[in-house]
Amino acid sequence: MNVQHYSYRVIWSEEDQEFVGLCAEFPSLSWLDESQLAALEGIVHLVGEVITDMAKNNEQPPAPISQRKFSGHISLRTTPDVHRDLALSAAERGVSINRYINSLVTSRGASA
Repeated sequence: MNVQHYSYRVIWSEEDQEFVGLCAEFPSLSWLDESQLAALEGIVHLVGEVITDMAKNNEQPPAPISQRKFSGHISLRTTPDVHRDLALSAAERGVSINRYINSLVTSRGASA
């Protein structure tokens, strides 16, 4: 498994006063450092160590998000009030609830 195929990001931690390297596929791992680049390098190295350890224990590491197949189907549970409000908003726009929710998600970005 190529550790560089995983999804990494680096954010600033006000609490720690350092940058935090994160990996989406390994949410329990993080790496703190004073520099953004060092935080990224640290988390990539740590993920590599974890994958090596998993291989020694005959464990299967998670597939990188970029290599996973997605169906395009999402099941969403909500309250009856929210469902009604969504149905009303969709009807006012002349679209299905599905199309309306999709437009909300895409207009705000997946990370919103």
